[in-house]
Amino acid sequence: MHIVIVNRWPRFSDGVRWDNELTRYEEFIDHDTHRVSYVVDALGAEGVLADPAKIAHLVRVDDVNNVDSLRAAVVELTEQVGPVDQLIALSEFTLEIAAKVREDLGLPGPTTAEVAVYRDKVRMKEILAEAGVRVPRFAACTDVEHGLAFARACGYPVILKPVDGAASIGVHRVEDEPALAALLAGIDLTRYEIEEFVTGTIHHVDGFADARSEVGFQVVSRYVNDCLSFGAGDPLGSVVVQRSSLRDRIEEFTRDCVRTLGLRNTPFHLELFVTPGDEIVFLEIGGRVGGSEVPHLLNRMFGVNLFELWLRALCGESVALPPRSGDPSGGWLVVPKPADLPAVVRKASSMRGPVPTVWRELLPAVGEVLEPGGAYDALHAGRFILLHDDEGQVEADIHRIIENFEFEATAL
Repeated sequence: MHIVIVNRWPRFSDGVRWDNELTRYEEFIDHDTHRVSYVVDALGAEGVLADPAKIAHLVRVDDVNNVDSLRAAVVELTEQVGPVDQLIALSEFTLEIAAKVREDLGLPGPTTAEVAVYRDKVRMKEILAEAGVRVPRFAACTDVEHGLAFARACGYPVILKPVDGAASIGVHRVEDEPALAALLAGIDLTRYEIEEFVTGTIHHVDGFADARSEVGFQVVSRYVNDCLSFGAGDPLGSVVVQRSSLRDRIEEFTRDCVRTLGLRNTPFHLELFVTPGDEIVFLEIGGRVGGSEVPHLLNRMFGVNLFELWLRALCGESVALPPRSGDPSGGWLVVPKPADLPAVVRKASSMRGPVPTVWRELLPAVGEVLEPGGAYDALHAGRFILLHDDEGQVEADIHRIIENFEFEATAL
């Protein structure tokens, strides 16, 4: 096969940063059996560590998420190497663009309609609601008056979010009609939806769906704080949930959602509410590996690299899951860096001594400049991964870090 990999992620060799260390294309795709080409941008070039002699062709573009640039790069690879059998993109932000290029060039693989079930937050809820799955009340933002009418009927607060967003980027909790009217007047309505605000504890489920949409591996976790609050400067973490009747219900709910949406040969990251009345309510799902420390924690706890499963499945290999033994817990925490302005780090205190359950810790060095922006896996004030046999201890230690972590920075 001629396999084209679209990569926008760097990999680090400093022994400190572990971001993207699990996306080992050179290990999980046989570069001798297949002709393997790459399309990369500046950062993505740093994540291609295959022997250059084994790379069929590499095209560098300014932005792999520009559909015209990606299409032109794939055309060049076709001319240089031959017809493309598989166009692989692992980043959530590239999934739709890769699907559009496949359709434009007549390549096999997921279409835009197939990708929409895990990228378009309106479409995914339409499908699940039709199947009887409890979802928040929702509506596409067709025009300002329609959005206002929905909020009046639903009641405030409401949530306004991009239909194709991630990491709570662009998500707003709106408390009243004047605020909603102002927001609706200033956004591209074709890219937004409005939905009911649901009160409850937010969980995420990370796993892998096989070629028959069966879930062979899944791990349920409970958020500490929430993704929307992270954007406002609060720490964000989660704890792996151990065996319970609630976990059994969440796992069955997840299997129903994945089967209904028809996810195949893909990892997934599903988020849901558990309400005060113990009802499970769908929030959203992504057909990709969970972000932040999720893949690293699951790989350490269960010996499952979701990126490896995904890449091998895309290359036509049968994927075998290791037997899952025991019922351990673990968790992660990200303490966000100062927002809006570049900041010079003056102090970031290690928590390895006070909190023995910390397995990995990433702290910026004194004098380092933290630039604004970036996702959960950027260099923040502090990033931590914890391991323990008891989820109560993990959650207590996450709160202990939040309460005792010392970080100082000054504006640049």
